[in-house]
Parts: sequence; structure tokens; C-alpha cells
Amino acid sequence: MMNNDVLRSIRYMLDLHETKVVEIIKLGGLDVTKAQITAFLKKDEEEGFEPCSDEVMAYFLDGLVFFKRGKDESRPQLPVELPMTNNIVLKKLRVAFELKEEDMHAILNAADFPVSKPELSALFRKAGHNNYRPCGDQLLRNFLRGLTTRVRG
Repeated sequence: MMNNDVLRSIRYMLDLHETKVVEIIKLGGLDVTKAQITAFLKKDEEEGFEPCSDEVMAYFLDGLVFFKRGKDESRPQLPVELPMTNNIVLKKLRVAFELKEEDMHAILNAADFPVSKPELSALFRKAGHNNYRPCGDQLLRNFLRGLTTRVRG
């Protein structure tokens, strides 16, 4: 899934203004401008559209975790995970919104995209593990839709 789509979905879900998105990315440790965020949030065919890099998305998701849960100053900040995959996006959202396995199932069921327990746990395994499964665009899209319904009501 394109990073721009993920950014737009999360922005809509949390009803964030561009300045708040800039602040969240800064919490993650990267400086960006409001103009860059505006370009990232435009539709693909709009003039001025700019693709959101994996680096920006990684810092945004790290910042989102700090924004939602608070920053633990006693622990050093972990390096960002690159390249950005749908599995990493799913993991970061799970941490940011403090979701348990039951919550994940409820969110996916609400989006009419049921996933079994073994399938879901395979998404959170390390790449290279025997039971690792890459997260598809459709699953991530449905998860974001279900999470939006849950957050916005």
C-alpha cells in the first residue's frame, strides 16, 4: 500500500491538521515542512502531489506511537525500520493504539475481512521465520477502515 494512502487514512482517522502531522513526525525525530505534508496528502493525480518516502512514513509511525502513548525518556529511541512494509505499518499501529489480538480480530471483522488467529499472528512474526506471512494491501486497507470506524465511532 502506498505510504501516502496510509498517511491520508491515519490523518482522517484521528482528524489531524497538517501542522499536527508535522508535529507527530518531529516527535519521531525528523523535520519536515507543512508544504511537504500538503504534497503528501494530495491525491495521486493532483498537481503538486509528492510520494511519501519510507523514511518519512517510518518517522511518522514512530511519532504516532509517542503521540498516542507518550515517550519514555529512560529508553533510547530505536532506529527506524526500513524499507517500510505493510507488516511494519500494522505493527506500529498495533503498538500506537494499544491493540490486543482480540481487538485486531474485532477490527478486521468490523471491516468484513475476518482473519484466523494463526494468519494474524503470522503477520507479526519476523521476516524469514517459517510462519511469517507478508501483509497484503487489501488486509491493511481493511484494517485501516475498521480502525477508523472504531476510533471515529
